[in-house]
Amino acid sequence: MNIKPFLIIVLLVFITVNVNAQFGKNCELRQVKINLINPGLEYEMALGINTTLDIKAGIQVALDPLLQDVYSEFGVFPAVAGQYRYYYNFEKRQRKRKQIYGNSANYVAPAVAVFFPGSRTIANDNVEGAFGYAGLVTGIQRSFDSGFNFSVDVGAAYYDGQFEGGIYPVANLSIGFIISEKRWCVGR
Repeated sequence: MNIKPFLIIVLLVFITVNVNAQFGKNCELRQVKINLINPGLEYEMALGINTTLDIKAGIQVALDPLLQDVYSEFGVFPAVAGQYRYYYNFEKRQRKRKQIYGNSANYVAPAVAVFFPGSRTIANDNVEGAFGYAGLVTGIQRSFDSGFNFSVDVGAAYYDGQFEGGIYPVANLSIGFIISEKRWCVGR
């Protein structure tokens, strides 16, 4: 797998983190969530006034770029994913007296993911090895006092692995509960 696109995105994220490494009033300091749709855990921590790092590990539905018709069926693979989220409407939600608890806002984010499908048979060939993507998504996240949380984002990414790389769509859905939190935001 050609790892260059992943290294470039990770390097950009860390450079940005070092520039914006102050805690702010808008983002939750940190929160741990359970995802019920794609079973797994998610950890989100504040990096700046309106920015967070969101890391997920679990079982995820994904495109399988090794299939001849990529869109014909989806795979379910163990995965690790990360997003550097910039929430751009905290202030607007606060002015309208809407809740921002649990980072309830809209965001844009560079996104990376690595999938570990294990051994599988495609077109009568045994295929092994991980694959992943690096790209950009936009989405929304909403959290409620009960701890119920959901987020959905869409975008495009460059997929790479044991195949010729290409740009494909990305869509993520998380529905679950916040199980641990350290609050910092002011707009309850």
